[in-house]
Amino acid sequence: MYWQKEFECISVDELRTLQNERLQKTVAHVYENVKYERDKMKEIGIEAGDIKTYEDLYKLPLLTKQDLRETYPYGLFAVPNDKVVELHASSGTTGKQIVAGYTQKDIKIWGDCFARALTSLGATKDDYMHVSYGYGLFTGGFGAHYGAQQIGMTIIPVSTGNTQRQVNIIKDFGSTFICCTPSYALFIAETMKEMGVTKSDIKLKAGLFGAEPWTEEMRKEIEEKLCKAYDIYGLTEIIGPGVSFECMEQTGMHINEDHFLVETIDPDTGKVLPEGEQGELVFTCITKEAFPLLRYRTRDIGILKREKCSCGRTLVKMLKPMGRSDDMLIIRGVNVFPSQIESVLLNLGNTNPHYQIIVDRVNNTDTLDVNVEISTEIFSDVVSSLEDQEKKISSQIFSILGISAKIHLVEPKTIPRSEGKAVRVIDKRKLH
Repeated sequence: MYWQKEFECISVDELRTLQNERLQKTVAHVYENVKYERDKMKEIGIEAGDIKTYEDLYKLPLLTKQDLRETYPYGLFAVPNDKVVELHASSGTTGKQIVAGYTQKDIKIWGDCFARALTSLGATKDDYMHVSYGYGLFTGGFGAHYGAQQIGMTIIPVSTGNTQRQVNIIKDFGSTFICCTPSYALFIAETMKEMGVTKSDIKLKAGLFGAEPWTEEMRKEIEEKLCKAYDIYGLTEIIGPGVSFECMEQTGMHINEDHFLVETIDPDTGKVLPEGEQGELVFTCITKEAFPLLRYRTRDIGILKREKCSCGRTLVKMLKPMGRSDDMLIIRGVNVFPSQIESVLLNLGNTNPHYQIIVDRVNNTDTLDVNVEISTEIFSDVVSSLEDQEKKISSQIFSILGISAKIHLVEPKTIPRSEGKAVRVIDKRKLH
């Protein structure tokens, strides 16, 4: 099923023509209305007319989160405030929050992007959409809401919190689709088990899970305990969830390329890399009116691949990001992504999908500790078998990362649960 087949299945030649036309228009719009970006272009001797095709993108300056903070709150808006109908913002945990504005047309585009994701999974107006993303300045809840609304689904805007009530609503209201973070999906499944509710008691067919990195192992866990699990990707700065989405093939996320141009760059040099090489994802908005960022560095590390998909969509796919360059930990000189540790833990099968990575520095040497919840049956086992389990996990992590980690198996329910993004890493080195 398609929401806008003419764009989702467009030929590459037609797509390039459309992208070039929209890119020219957007660059001219930004150059004329956003002084900050105009000044950045002038600094390197670029004018709007110099950007004619997709191949000219590299000439434009890269934008970073720091640029957005320097222009807080409205310095990068390209329309007058009376055209802005909605504002969203990032959490702002590491400085000033990022503020994004939307015109009525931008809201429609956002809804269409999310509607494409839902229809690719078979959603229709007869379905019930359970939204457990937070509503508010965070884009998650509203992105899912607007997408479901376009289709005509019955929306259940539960937001976050009160997980037992969520389980009852899923069961009683007949929810068939769910949107939330993957870690919260597992928390819902865990709560269902405690309440004596089984998969056969509910009607969930599929879930779109995003807003935090997650692994294939976590997907298997969600599918075993809750419903089919699909990835959706987005960020406040670009539009919110719906920038890209997984179809039923589950082999990467189709990027809505008629709205967002994508490049991969070397995160250290900024050099553009060929499709298929791993690098930092950079997005350019080509249809947005209020907040059309050009060449925005996401810090997400990913790979693009353009190949035939059994779903019929011709849009390029991005593989699930392996992490963010700013989430990447450098421990004793080794690059470590939390997702690598998560894969080890979930592959073992007898640990719960709840863990916390603690990095510290003792006597000028980095330390890596991992607290891992295990099942009640295992925890009540003899101490020697727990020690054997800790050694096994430590050995597996060493074989993948090349550095040792101290593993601490902890009782079920001792690692804090999150209704939003799970806090997986505590880097105490930053606190010293």
